[in-house]
Amino acid sequence: MTERGFEKAFGYSFRDGELLQTALTHRSYSSPHNERFEFLGDAVLNAVIARRLFEQFPTLPEGDLSRLRANLVRQDSLHQQALALSLGDYLLLGEGEQKSGGHRRPSILADALEALFGAVWLDAGFAAASEVILRLYQDMLAQLAPGEGIKDAKTRLQEYLQGRRLALPQYALTNTAGEAHAQHFTVTCTIDALRVCSEGSGSTRRAAEQVAAERALDAVTGG
Repeated sequence: MTERGFEKAFGYSFRDGELLQTALTHRSYSSPHNERFEFLGDAVLNAVIARRLFEQFPTLPEGDLSRLRANLVRQDSLHQQALALSLGDYLLLGEGEQKSGGHRRPSILADALEALFGAVWLDAGFAAASEVILRLYQDMLAQLAPGEGIKDAKTRLQEYLQGRRLALPQYALTNTAGEAHAQHFTVTCTIDALRVCSEGSGSTRRAAEQVAAERALDAVTGG
């Protein structure tokens, strides 16, 4: 898959293509790589999310705002965003990382997404980076309520079905691939009452279940 193909999924077209290439380059592949961009991306992500939470919850105390922000910018949240973008398909990895499943590793995907935020900042400024971040995070932000964390896909799917008095989904592990230190799991999520069966993959069974649940939610809600 091409870098320019990624731009369509990411929702941003780079003026400087070299910035995009560097953001997608892991240190195992070559230099320049994306670690310095990750440093910038982490900063802009925290600033953008902090301001959005500050505006979204005008009466929430600092401690609660900090906890919400930490939940939004943690590795698991970034990893889920990266999976939705199929970011791993576009990463440039060294041979060792490729063989060990680096394109599925949560830490590598999360770091690369932060690097992309930093690259957008360099390419077009803070406002452009802010727009990209808020667009990607709009669903997560919409689910927030004061004093609560982010509800993951499995929880949201369960609440959706319970609200309609339907049986809970069934998750089944259908495939495990890779070496013991870098396994890749495939899981199905089945909702018999709605005749929905979705599939998700990830570096852990839990991550795969979350992807399958997200796809099932999209199927039942038209998302």
